[in-house]
Amino acid sequence: MTREFHHRWEWRLRSSPEALWPLVADTNRFDRDAGLPPVERLRKPDADERVSGHRVRIKLGGMKIEWDEKPFEWVRPERFGVERDYLTGPIKKLRVLLELNPDAGGGTRLVYQVWSQPRNLLGALLIPIQAGIVARKKFGETFRRYDKLASIAQPDEAASAQRTKVQFAPGGLARLESARAVLVEQGVAPELADRLARHLRTADEMELTHMRPYALADRWGVPRRAVLELFLRATRAGLLDLQWDMLCPLCRGAQSSAALGGVRRQVHCESCNIDFAVNFERSVELTFRPNAAVREIAAREYCIGGPGVTPHVVAQQFVAAESAREFTLALEPGRYRLRAASLPGGRFFSVAENGAARIAFLAGGGGWPDDEPCVSTKPVLHLTNATSRDLPFLIERMAWTDQAATAAEVTALQVFRDLFSSEALRPGEEISVGTLAVLFTDLRDSTQLYREIGDAPAFGLVMNHFDVLREAIAVEGGALVKTIGDAVMAVFRRPVGAVNAVLRAQRAVAAMGAPPLTLKAGIHAGPCIAVTLNERLDYFGSTVNFAARVQRFSEGGDVVISDAMRADPEVAELLGKPDTNLHVEPFAATIKGFEDARFGLWRVMEKRQAVRQVAGVG
Repeated sequence: MTREFHHRWEWRLRSSPEALWPLVADTNRFDRDAGLPPVERLRKPDADERVSGHRVRIKLGGMKIEWDEKPFEWVRPERFGVERDYLTGPIKKLRVLLELNPDAGGGTRLVYQVWSQPRNLLGALLIPIQAGIVARKKFGETFRRYDKLASIAQPDEAASAQRTKVQFAPGGLARLESARAVLVEQGVAPELADRLARHLRTADEMELTHMRPYALADRWGVPRRAVLELFLRATRAGLLDLQWDMLCPLCRGAQSSAALGGVRRQVHCESCNIDFAVNFERSVELTFRPNAAVREIAAREYCIGGPGVTPHVVAQQFVAAESAREFTLALEPGRYRLRAASLPGGRFFSVAENGAARIAFLAGGGGWPDDEPCVSTKPVLHLTNATSRDLPFLIERMAWTDQAATAAEVTALQVFRDLFSSEALRPGEEISVGTLAVLFTDLRDSTQLYREIGDAPAFGLVMNHFDVLREAIAVEGGALVKTIGDAVMAVFRRPVGAVNAVLRAQRAVAAMGAPPLTLKAGIHAGPCIAVTLNERLDYFGSTVNFAARVQRFSEGGDVVISDAMRADPEVAELLGKPDTNLHVEPFAATIKGFEDARFGLWRVMEKRQAVRQVAGVG
């Protein structure tokens, strides 16, 4: 019973290690696809860095098997492995190692090894059968299926659906078809509505738990904004449910809320055992899942560890106390950080083709160096653990995915505000949304307009001008936040969108007829804070106050922008084109409430409007 069993299997696959890695390293999906039972979490994290803090249990053949989950070790895209000491059940110890070795012919030689030590006679009898026969067959079938998926440049929903049987709620298919028809009636392109319906009919349930509209847009080869708006409308049609995912800055795991009111400034990550501050720009993402009345998605876990849980971590390696370890790692150009679990901070480094061939890291030597070295795309990494305990070293990409629809972006869209006007933060919450372009507009001489043509006609013109502004703002990817008398406040993620929206609106307002209306506008860009005001999502901060003051320098038919706006690359390109029809005039002014200095401002207008103003025409 003390004998250790060793099984080694090898498969030759057509796909490259890089193509196979996202599939085989997603151990949660692999364990399910290979027929292993789901796990149950029994305990929250503790401070022991040798375990994830979760005691887990599976039920297998009528037996309850428990263990404390240890972190996996891996080097992307070459290998990963894990060791487990079981607390109950017929197995005492288990060690797994998967290796992806490039083949000379362009494929991969996948080697899977298992070392097992039984606890009792039952374990000694089961291991040769379960590991030697059953697991080998199921694992081989799964790896070959993944090889087929990896060989497809753009895996479609039908290929994904081969993994599991799709289960619909009673009447779910009928509801799906009805909602698809509603979307088309609302103006959604039929081919886009069909894409979504097909995805919900055929996709693997793990793909549906946190659907990213931008990722699907890239897969489908269609504009991202079109798919995001499709998902928002599909939610209103009862086809999808939205969820706000609050992402931990270390593991980037998600805690979800079905409403914006559930988002908090401070969140605790159980996996990392840390508290972190939430901001809309990076750590809150909008994802979607099917409505339960259409398709039920079971929230089951099959493995709580593995490289697939933290795909931004390209390597995780244990180094024993007061010892060192060295290995080679393939890296893409960019910025990275090395850190050791349970030690504060970390060391940043960059990767470039001409970087150094070797780099050394020391943990526990009195803090991390402040310099940021540059290494090659395949450097030798030397890790030294100067502490008295074993430490896991993590190397993580600092770049966040650009396929996330962040809360900062979504809440600044007009379609979101139109469809989800009741979505707001919990009263008292103030959350950073990063940099926004804030637009304020007003009508010139609106008081005189009411006096000249009467309240009712003037009010109708003002309402019409609001419609014009709303349309122009929406076209440029912004959102109308509120109206204040005859004035409007709007926000944009891209500063150039704010400029284009104003110019578009000014042309439309001027063409509305007699008596002519003249639109004043001011724009400033900078960091903002999101709050709930009058039961709706609003923004405040010095950026908002500055933008409101800038608008007052507008004379009508022009837009006054700040230096921050003028310095934006897209705005600079728009205003600097040789063939531009825009007149740009710099000036300086003292801003009320910001009296410490004079600020550089820029008056922008169409050239024909500038000529009219020089000629003294309104």
